[in-house]
Parts: sequence; structure tokens; C-alpha cells
Amino acid sequence: MKILFLAGGSPATVFALAPLAQTARNAGHEVFMASSEEMLPYIASAGLPAVPVTDVTPPEWMFTDRDGSKLALPHEPVEEMRFAGRGFARLGVHSLPRLTALVEAWRPDLVVAGMLSYAAGLICTRYGIPFVRHAWDPAAPTEMDFGANQVLRPELDELGLDALPEPDLWIDICPPSLRPPDSVPAQMMRWIPGNQQKRLEPWMYTRSGKRRVAITAGSQAGGKVARGQYGGLLREMYENLKSVDAEIVVAAPESIAADLREELPGVRIGWIPLDVLAPTCDVIVSHGGGVTSMTATNAGVPQLLVPTLMHTVAPSERWAQYGAALTIPRGEDTPERSAAAVLELLTDPSYRVKAQELAREIHALPMPVDVLTVLEKLVAEGGRA
Repeated sequence: MKILFLAGGSPATVFALAPLAQTARNAGHEVFMASSEEMLPYIASAGLPAVPVTDVTPPEWMFTDRDGSKLALPHEPVEEMRFAGRGFARLGVHSLPRLTALVEAWRPDLVVAGMLSYAAGLICTRYGIPFVRHAWDPAAPTEMDFGANQVLRPELDELGLDALPEPDLWIDICPPSLRPPDSVPAQMMRWIPGNQQKRLEPWMYTRSGKRRVAITAGSQAGGKVARGQYGGLLREMYENLKSVDAEIVVAAPESIAADLREELPGVRIGWIPLDVLAPTCDVIVSHGGGVTSMTATNAGVPQLLVPTLMHTVAPSERWAQYGAALTIPRGEDTPERSAAAVLELLTDPSYRVKAQELAREIHALPMPVDVLTVLEKLVAEGGRA
């Protein structure tokens, strides 16, 4: 069977799809993963055949309209999420010509796409290919789908569709206790952390005897546009927490780590695979990104979440409501409030108990190899699980 995996425009989208793609390839299926040119090193680092379907960069697809006009990020919560959906839809539009050529040349039997990889549904409808939508994180894409429908109106009209095509199967990785009540029916799958790996040093996977707090803004912090923004966020997070009696580790892409090391001598800073580091941590502090939060939860580690984007606010609040995390709105994360939150997470054992409960839920879900069996049956039966 030939399976085409379609990632989005950030490393996290590659990491989220990699476990199922690797499982399919190890089972003997032919697997390609397609994404933008910038994502090819991340795909290749996962040991997967990488195919570029566009060379546009995030500023071009997120902040440039189809007519070439420049766009500004709105500040109203719902509109910000719809804005993101429109941006990912434009990424899909940019991808369509080369994705079409790939499908016509390679003829996949199945397309598995990340939840905001909107070109997938269009391609699958046009060529009659079974379509699987794969969650990247626990965020609900409802408002982003609304925005994507607006941008993709010409392509939907051409296919005779009123709205985005429904997938034949939805794969969800959210711990069941954190799934919203109105979630769509889904094939659940165990979350397995993916990451770009590097040469490990013993301190990365062992405990020093001192409490450890990791700070990260995720893999997206290394993007050309994001470096200044997330470099500043990481610096601010560290300054907020330096009074805490703990070892502070800053996990950051090397593109911004060098500058941070100069500013913060003596602090361990750099690209540290979070899946390796997380089990040694007592608290993980982050921007609330889905892959980061899921990696922490998989290790049973309490979190302090400071969401930087609106689509991460609701999932962050669900973690907090469950008792496995604390959240602070961006802009309200003062040194006093941040340090107090981390100290609470370090000293109140209930947060770790709740985080470990969620970890057990994740570990009890069907493995990717079990879900692969469902995909094989889906193709054998011509679609529709």
C-alpha cells in the first residue's frame, strides 16, 4: 500500500505524524511525507522519504492574501483562530499544483493529513482517494475550519462542495479526560513523542538531585520570523523564574540558543530533545503548544502554560481544569506570578498525580500499529471506516 502523509508548515506537524508514518513504513508499506521545503530536514531526520510540495514560507502563506495583499493578525480570539485557518488554507492552495503532480505520478492508495493540511481533502475528493485526518494536538479545529472554508471557496466550488470534505476517518490523540464533550467520533491513538534528535549528554537523561524546571517555546521558535519573538519569550520566562530554587534548563533551537547563551551564561540552553529531557523534569514551562504539552503529559510532568496563540488557550485551560497544570494569560506572566505558580507545581504533589493519571490514559490508547490495521481495512474496503 502507498500512503502519503501530508504535514503542515511547522516542525511540530512533522513530529506529530511521524510515529504512524514510521510504523507504516516499518510494516512494509510505501510511505512518503510531503510538506513545505523548510520542513524537509525534519522529515528526513525522522527517517522518512521527504517530498516538497511548496517553497512558500510562513510569512507568505500566513500573512499574504491570495491577491498578494498583506494581512495583520487580528486580536479578537475567535477571529484569530479563523485567521490561522485561512493561513493554513493558503498554504494548501500553494501546495496544490505540486501535490497534484505527486499524486498523479505516484498514485497513493491513502492520504493521511495533519488536521490543518487542507489540500488533502481537496486532492482526495478529486482523485477518489480515502482521506484520513490526523490530529496534531488536542486543539479543536472548528474555527480554523471556518476560516479555511472562506479561502478555499473557489476550489470547493470547482469540486461541487459546499464545505471542506469530511474525512473517511479521524485519528485523535487527546487523552480521553481532556476531550471536549462535543468532539467528533474518532479512532483514538496513543501519543508517541517525536522530535529532532541530537547527540545526547548524560545530564539530559539523568537527574542531578536538584529539582529541574525546563522552559521551552517549542520547535517553532527556530523559524526565521519567530526567532526574535520566541527568543524574547524564552529570555523573559527565564528571568521570571530565576529566583526559584531549581535547576533551570532552556530547550531552544540552536538558531536562537547562541544569543541566549551569551546573555545567560551558566544556564544550560540549546536544542534538547524534549522527549528525552521531560522524564527528568519536575515542571515544564511553555507557550502551550500542543506537541510540547503532550510530550510533557506523556512523561507525567506538571506544566505551567502561558499560551501565546488563541488556539492553545482552550486546551491549556482543560489541562489546568483537570489539575495537571496551571495557566497564566500571556501579558500577565509577571516574575512574581510565574515564580509562585512554579513553586506551587513543585510543592503540591496533586499536580504530578493528575499529570501521571493523564500519562496512563495516553499509554492505554491503541498503538500506531493497531491504527495501521484500521487504515489497511479502510483502503481494502474503499474508504469510510
